[in-house]
Amino acid sequence: MNFIEELKWRGMIQDITPGTEEQTNKELTTAYVGIDPTADSLHIGHLVGVMMLKHFQNCGHKPLALVGGATGMIGDPSGKSTERNMLDEKSLRHNQDCIKNQLRKFLDFDSRKPNSAEMVNNYDWMKDYTFLNFIRDIGKHITVNYMMSKDSVKKRFSGEGEGMSFTEFTYQLVQGYDYLWLYQNKNCKLQMGGSDQWGNITTGTELIRRKCGGEAFALVCPLITKADGGKFGKTESGNIWLDAEKTSPYHFYQFWLNCSDADSEKYIKIFTMFPKEVVEKLISEHAEVPNLRILQRALANDLTIRVHGEQAHQKAVDATEILFGKATKEALSNLDEQTFLDVFEGVETFEISKTDITSLNIVDFLAEKTQIYASKGEARRALKENGVSINKEKVNEQTIITPDFCLNGKYILVQKGKKQYYLVNVRG
Repeated sequence: MNFIEELKWRGMIQDITPGTEEQTNKELTTAYVGIDPTADSLHIGHLVGVMMLKHFQNCGHKPLALVGGATGMIGDPSGKSTERNMLDEKSLRHNQDCIKNQLRKFLDFDSRKPNSAEMVNNYDWMKDYTFLNFIRDIGKHITVNYMMSKDSVKKRFSGEGEGMSFTEFTYQLVQGYDYLWLYQNKNCKLQMGGSDQWGNITTGTELIRRKCGGEAFALVCPLITKADGGKFGKTESGNIWLDAEKTSPYHFYQFWLNCSDADSEKYIKIFTMFPKEVVEKLISEHAEVPNLRILQRALANDLTIRVHGEQAHQKAVDATEILFGKATKEALSNLDEQTFLDVFEGVETFEISKTDITSLNIVDFLAEKTQIYASKGEARRALKENGVSINKEKVNEQTIITPDFCLNGKYILVQKGKKQYYLVNVRG
């Protein structure tokens, strides 16, 4: 497969140095993408770079995932935070191990294969490198004029932002040295990343040319944004993480399911391995019946299965059906507590004691103990009209509420009409 052609039709190339396609067509090539290790999980913002490596390996080449441990040790140099995000080596190693486990879901780390994925940490080659040696061996090869010509530097010097610290200014040298080290020690000839990294990446190619007389290449993809201009992967509650403890499989599934049509048409190319003919068929089918959300479901299914596995994916699908489709009490009972709470997040909640429901008439439960209805008369009318469900089953005036109604031992779900839910938290 032609790697560059694969990325082109997927809309994943913004800038590329001359000769990159010839290099990847000529021989097995090694490429790397940098990943920030300041958390013990990737979020979906990292997935663009990870998918570039995935496609790269799928085309027969060798991917390297570089975690920036050295940068993590000195903290975030952006100046945007008053508290520097400094990590000790133990934390960095922990984060690195967690990230590698997540990358295994996308990349093949089988060392017996010539194009097996590897993870490298720039802390390993930077920790014993003295400042004096660095400016002697590396700094002399890149002029200040060259560094000042980068757009990212120009903007900061032209009055945008609060100026630029020495750390930020020299960051492109540190990243350039990463590329040089990997070129010399791992025969790495291509660095990939987001378009905001173009300046740093090409500093690396220039450093390799000036110090070694070697030829190295650069490729960056467009920064992914939402159709409404918002930041991709950001929600009101923050990042969408790959770690189930940080973002539940249900919320992960829901993120993709709720993407706009325009975004889904873009994301289906970037975040899945579906071949071109399958993607075109999905887009065509979606255009005919957009209300079925064919693109969104294909995205949500593929990514949730890849990241969280088939079992967690099925739970997410079942949970979605409970809220938006026709579901049974059995399906509701099968939800684990966290998924159950995720589904009914934000629903109005009442609290009662378990002793209150040893044998409680449904009308008293709805109107006195919980105030789901304003009066007993209103509750009776709703019951007569068959408008009340408990745990997804219709109830009538003769229903007696007992502890057996509790889901996960402590919740009762009340539904008025088709879409109005209430959660009763049973204490004790």
